[in-house]
Amino acid sequence: MRHGEVYNPDGILYGRLPGYQLSARGKEQALTVAEHLARHDVAMVLASPLERAQQTAQPIADSHRLDVLSDERLIEAANEFEGLRVAVGDGALRQPRHWSKLRNPFRPSWGEPYLRIAHRMLAAVSRARQAAAGREAVCVSHQLPVWTLRRFLEGRRLWHDPRRRQCSLASLTSLVFEDEQLARIVYTEPAGATDPRVTGA
Repeated sequence: MRHGEVYNPDGILYGRLPGYQLSARGKEQALTVAEHLARHDVAMVLASPLERAQQTAQPIADSHRLDVLSDERLIEAANEFEGLRVAVGDGALRQPRHWSKLRNPFRPSWGEPYLRIAHRMLAAVSRARQAAAGREAVCVSHQLPVWTLRRFLEGRRLWHDPRRRQCSLASLTSLVFEDEQLARIVYTEPAGATDPRVTGA
């Protein structure tokens, strides 16, 4: 699951910075997903250690009388533009001193490599699947890690256009296993669709 909307009035790329929490709408989104999953057989709730993911996970855990367990492998991707405004035509991307960070979009050169993100996310999913043992587990993470894992599992190239990610706020990207094999990936938006470029990402 991707976390809900974040209160981000300055529109910066906050990444792993502390203190960024859900907006009022984000809290509503978390409750909506908790209601959507209320009748599911959830045995485990894991979340990125960042506040917005923990807040999103809590209503789901509460509805199943579970604790939220933190997993560092679900954290947001590291990014050298953290703390800056990076919208197209705005802020850091217009400053020549930052252009060297953009030299290789396929890795990417401005942050954590896509393949590393995919591997750590897969390890977190494997932990959750084994612990849930035939039941369901919910892992709350962030847009880029969720989308990178999905592309990795679908055998697609990992570099991509961020504007085309299918990973709305508070969306569910469900990995359905049959025995040890991934049978299918199911994407749902219990809280509705959002623009992938939204600043509350």
